[in-house]
Formats: sequence, C-alpha cells, structure tokens
Amino acid sequence: MKFKQILLVDDSEIDNFINKTVLTKANVAERILSETSPETALKYLRECCNDPSSFPEIIFLDIKMPELDGFEFLEAFGLFPEHIKEKCCVYILSSSIDPKDEERAKQFPCVKNHIIKPLVIEQLDSILK
Repeated sequence: MKFKQILLVDDSEIDNFINKTVLTKANVAERILSETSPETALKYLRECCNDPSSFPEIIFLDIKMPELDGFEFLEAFGLFPEHIKEKCCVYILSSSIDPKDEERAKQFPCVKNHIIKPLVIEQLDSILK
C-alpha cells in the first residue's frame, strides 16, 4: 500500500533520518516529512486542516520528547475536527519499552500500534495494514 503522505515526529534528527530512509526505501509514501519539534508538527497539521487532502494519512510519533511529549501531542491532536482525525492513523514509534506508555497510548483512539525503534523495512507491511 502506498500512502500520499507520512509525517515523522521525533526530537532526534538521527532517528528521523533513519526512519525516513527506511520508509523511502520501502516506497510506502509519495511524500515523507519529518519534524523534530512536536509543536511545529501540530502547527503544520493545523494548516493542513484548511486542505484535508494534504493531511498525512500516517503519523509516526515519539513519546519521549523534551518540549512537548507524545502524549501531550496526542491530547492536542484529539482537539482536531473528527473528519480530519478519521483520515489519519498514529503509530507510536519509541525506544520506550515501558508497558505503562503502551497502555496510555491505547487510550487515544487514533493510535493504531506501539512500535519499538527503529523501523524495520521487513515489518512495514504488517505494521501498516
């Protein structure tokens, strides 16, 4: 399956680069964007609300980020209009293996899965079903 747009949100430029490389090699999206600031990512997503066809279908989101963590991002994302949120799936992409993080993430309807970093090309088919 090929998506129109995927957004990576991770404060680590290295992790964004690695994950963007994996997604690019797997050819799963026409456009792959990465953002190290969750606040900037939310601003971008708010701008996309003006043109819902430009909204990413997939967001890969880190949990542990300094200025705004992944859960705070999800709370802000939860305020977006329903017709926008229903077009987008969020995958937690984190190095955290804490079961509490996974349980907390499941409380957000937009979260489809919790994936341990890094993305692995061989797993993408099963992850993105």
